[in-house]
Amino acid sequence: MSSEKKHIQAPFDDITARSLKAGDQVLISGTIIAARDAAHKRMTEALDRGEKLPVDLKNAVIYYVGPSPAKPNTPIGSAGPTTSGRMDSYTPKLIEQGLKGMIGKGYRKEEVVDAMKKHGVPYLVAIGGAGALIAKSIKKYTVLAYEDLGAEAIAALEVENFPAIVAIDCEGNNYYEQGQAPYRKTSL
Repeated sequence: MSSEKKHIQAPFDDITARSLKAGDQVLISGTIIAARDAAHKRMTEALDRGEKLPVDLKNAVIYYVGPSPAKPNTPIGSAGPTTSGRMDSYTPKLIEQGLKGMIGKGYRKEEVVDAMKKHGVPYLVAIGGAGALIAKSIKKYTVLAYEDLGAEAIAALEVENFPAIVAIDCEGNNYYEQGQAPYRKTSL
């Protein structure tokens, strides 16, 4: 992993998404979408009914987060990542809608990685337990849909230098596997 951080803009265009490689450290500025499992379930159910989504996912980057309430004079409370696997059953369908990036924590199922490779979508991770620090990169929080879900509503996050690491790139290269490989070769 390079110690140099890439500065990138969200939403992602195809060139940006495909330029990211497993292990890259990035600082994201722009607009990302906050959504967790309840919102993913609703969006998928809407698509199954033939309905239009309440937000346009074309080139969108979704951050799997359910932030805590904001303190006075701050846009958001602690904003650490949610376990990505909880979204796996919904993710391929949302990728088909134009989703161009995801941020969370943890591993992804094979079906998700296959959809990522097919559509050129990277998966990035944020550091679990660093929610208060991550919140400092969030400059504005605006609920867009499903307000009744509270912290799990779909929201736009205006971010500046949001820190993340590319865990799985568009080619399916997996930084979790690459990082563990040297330790699997040791013999006792």
